[in-house]
Amino acid sequence: MIPISHKIYGFVIGAVLLFDISASAQLLPATTEKPLPKNWHQLDYKLDGYYGISLKQAYTLLKGKKSKTIIVATIDSGADTLQRDLKDILWTNTKEIPGNGIDDDHDGYIDDVHGWNFLGGPNGKCDFNETTEEVREYAKLRNKYMGLTEETATDKKEYAYWLTVKTTRDSTVAGSQKDYKEMAPFVNALVTTSAIIKRGLHMDANAAFTLTDLSKFKTTDDAEIQSRDLWKIALQQSPESNSSKMINDYTEEFTKANNDISPDLDARKNTVGDNPDDDTDPHYGNNLLKFPDASHGTGVAGLIGAKRGNGYGIDGVADNVRIMPIKAVPNGDEYDKDVANAIRFAVDHGARVVNMSFGKRLSPHKNWVDDAFKYAAAHNVLLVMAAGNDNQDVDARVSYPNDAFEDGSATDADNVINVGASSAKRNEELAAKFSNYGKKNVDVFAPGVKVTSIDKDDEFNTADGTSFASPITAGIAALLLEYYPTLSAKQLKQIILKSAKPVNVMVLKPGSTTQKVDFTTLSKSGGIVNAYRAVQIASKTVGELK
Repeated sequence: MIPISHKIYGFVIGAVLLFDISASAQLLPATTEKPLPKNWHQLDYKLDGYYGISLKQAYTLLKGKKSKTIIVATIDSGADTLQRDLKDILWTNTKEIPGNGIDDDHDGYIDDVHGWNFLGGPNGKCDFNETTEEVREYAKLRNKYMGLTEETATDKKEYAYWLTVKTTRDSTVAGSQKDYKEMAPFVNALVTTSAIIKRGLHMDANAAFTLTDLSKFKTTDDAEIQSRDLWKIALQQSPESNSSKMINDYTEEFTKANNDISPDLDARKNTVGDNPDDDTDPHYGNNLLKFPDASHGTGVAGLIGAKRGNGYGIDGVADNVRIMPIKAVPNGDEYDKDVANAIRFAVDHGARVVNMSFGKRLSPHKNWVDDAFKYAAAHNVLLVMAAGNDNQDVDARVSYPNDAFEDGSATDADNVINVGASSAKRNEELAAKFSNYGKKNVDVFAPGVKVTSIDKDDEFNTADGTSFASPITAGIAALLLEYYPTLSAKQLKQIILKSAKPVNVMVLKPGSTTQKVDFTTLSKSGGIVNAYRAVQIASKTVGELK
C-alpha cells in the first residue's frame, strides 16, 4: 500500500459541513513555523542546523573521483517518465526496440524499455485502485469459516489464520469508515471553495492555483474571503503543491477508504487477467508506467537520483544513476505475487539497489516474497524498505514485507535495510510522529518530514512519510556504489548503519504526545543516515584511507 505517504488529512479531526467554509478552516492548523529549506534533507546538522544527510560534504570527499553508473529500481506506483528531472536518468533496456510490439530480448516482457507494470493489462489498462490484503483475504475465506469454531474447523492452521484476517479486516474497515466520514465533507468543501476562488481570480475551471495566487487575491466578498483563508491554511501544509494536486491527493485517500468499505473484488481479474494466487507465470502486465497514481513513484525516484545541477526541480542524492521504475503498488495493498516478480525483474535487469516504499498488514504468500529477497541476496542486490507510517513498534506488531523468513533461514537479512522517518530538528520531535520503529526490525532513520521532491507533470510536492526516508537511504547506497562499485550488498548495509551515529536525545515516542524515549531505542543503529560518514567508511572499507 502506498500510504506510506503521510497525508495532511490527518489534520482533519471532525466532520465538516459541506458549505460551512469557516468550520472547514478551523480543522486545519495555521502554520507559523519558518518554512524548511527545500533541500533540508541534504543539509548538515552542525553547519546548517538541520538534521539532513550531509550530502555536500560527501561530494566534497568524492571530488575528482570517477563514478560508475548504477541502476536503481523503484518498486512503486510507476513514474512520469517525461518528468524533466527524470527523463534523462531513466534506465533504458537497449536490447528492446521501443514500440515494435516484439519481445526483442526474449525476457518475456514486450517493450520493457524503461521498466515494467505488473498491474497492467491488455489495451493499456491498469489495476491501480485496489483494496487491502485483509479485505481480499476476508472475502476468500468468509464462506468457508464464518460461523465455525476451533473445534468444528477441520484445518486448524487455516482457521487460526482466518481469525487473524477477520480481526485485521474488521479493524481496517472500521478505520476506513471513520476516515470516509471525516473526509467526504472536507473534500466537498475543498472542491466548492476552489471553484469560488477560481471564479474570483477569473481562472479557467481546469486551472490550479497556488499560495502565490492566493496572496494576490484581494476581495471583499465574504465567501471568497473564507474560501481564500481555508486554502491558504491548507496549502501552507504543502507549499510546493497547488489546488488541483491537493484535491487529487485527498480524493485518492477518499477512494482508498471507499475501496475497503465497498471493494471491487473482481478488479484484478477484469484488468490484469491473471490469478494473483498462482505464481507459475511471471510474464503478465504491460509497459505503461504513468497513470493517475504516479505521483508517489515519481517523487521517490526523484529523491534517489533527480538530475543534479540542471537548475530545475530538486537534486537527487546520487549523481550517476539510472532509475528503473517498476509499477507493482496500487492505491491499496500490493499483491505478494507482484512484489516477488518485481524484485526478480529488477535483479535480472541489472539493478544493484531496489527501493520499496510500501507495506501492508498481511502477506498470504510471504514465502514468494521471501524467495525473491533471497534471490536478490544471491545476486548481491540491496533492498531498502520503508518502515511504515502507523507509529507502531514493528518488533511487537509485524508488518510486511520483512526479512524474517518463514523457513527460519534468516531474521535479519544482510541485504535488507528498513528505514524509519526523522524530522529536521534535534528536539523532542526528531522522530516523526507517524513513523514505525523497532530496536530489532528498524535499522536506521532518515529524513521523512516535509520532504520536497518532484511530482508528475513537472510539478513538485512536499510531504511526510517513511516512503521518502527510504529512497534517501537508497540514494546514499547508490552513491556509494557509484564510487566504490566493489562493495557488496552486505557491506553497503553495514556502512549505512555505521554512518548513522547514535543520537542521544529524548524524543516523543511515535504516536504519543506525552511519552518520551531515547531516540537510540527506536532503531538498531539508534541514528540517522549520513552520506558524509558513509563515504568516509566506504573509503576505509576499500582501503583508500589508511
